[in-house]
Amino acid sequence: MNQTPMTAAGAAKLEEELKRLRSVERPRIIAAIAEARELGDLKENAEYHAAREEQGFVEGRIKEIEAKLSHAQIIDVTRMPPGDKVIFGATVELLDLDTDSEIRYKIVGDDEADIKQNLISIHSPIARALIGKSVGDEVTFNAPGGTTRTFEIVEVEYLA
Repeated sequence: MNQTPMTAAGAAKLEEELKRLRSVERPRIIAAIAEARELGDLKENAEYHAAREEQGFVEGRIKEIEAKLSHAQIIDVTRMPPGDKVIFGATVELLDLDTDSEIRYKIVGDDEADIKQNLISIHSPIARALIGKSVGDEVTFNAPGGTTRTFEIVEVEYLA
């Protein structure tokens, strides 16, 4: 399977969730199942069935995180030499040439993307258009909804 790019911060966040699921959630659910078993008939025991269902979700999430981390190519941009080229993990300040407004995006892996925090996926149209470009370059791309947008790269930083 191909490796998936992920920032060091994104990997740390997944590892923290995995640790919480294994050390807090899993034991809590096991205790809930044991307690529900003590109540008797398992066929009509709603607490037992709810705990088993929750156990299935938690175990599935643990397997999903383990798979993501095992296939992750963790990239720490803070170790990159300073430059003005847009790469995975870079924080990019852009000037929207249509509205004359500025916006900052950080290019991250698919699982880390959160547009509300200006974290955009490496596979998004804007990120694909930005990769490899440098400060001062103009970038035109087709945005979702069929509109064409043009930005100028104002600044590129390699932040944690």
